[in-house]
Amino acid sequence: MDREAVLQYVTAKYNTQPEYPWRKYPHYAVLRHQHNRKWYAIIMDVKKENLDQVAGQAEDMMDLKLNPETVELLQTESGFLPAYHMNKSNWISVRISQVARDQICKLIDASYKLTEK
Repeated sequence: MDREAVLQYVTAKYNTQPEYPWRKYPHYAVLRHQHNRKWYAIIMDVKKENLDQVAGQAEDMMDLKLNPETVELLQTESGFLPAYHMNKSNWISVRISQVARDQICKLIDASYKLTEK
């Protein structure tokens, strides 16, 4: 899965259009509910050195809000990191290119449900 596939998924399922609120980070896309304006995801291109990786090109990451138990469990799996610039007990970073499409879609759905209240 890639950034465009994620954006196509949320547009088709939730009628979400990405918002790009920061001039300094023009590729950071916020995904939010239409009715309450709460974020349920943010997609970012993060430099690998900021992820404690070997320097190189930026990588597309997505932060999702999940329950703390799920966050803790996922952090032990490949393709997941503690949330980048978010509360690390309630959010997790997904390395989009390293996680299966079905799992990403399920996690997006869980984040959407959790934040719709």
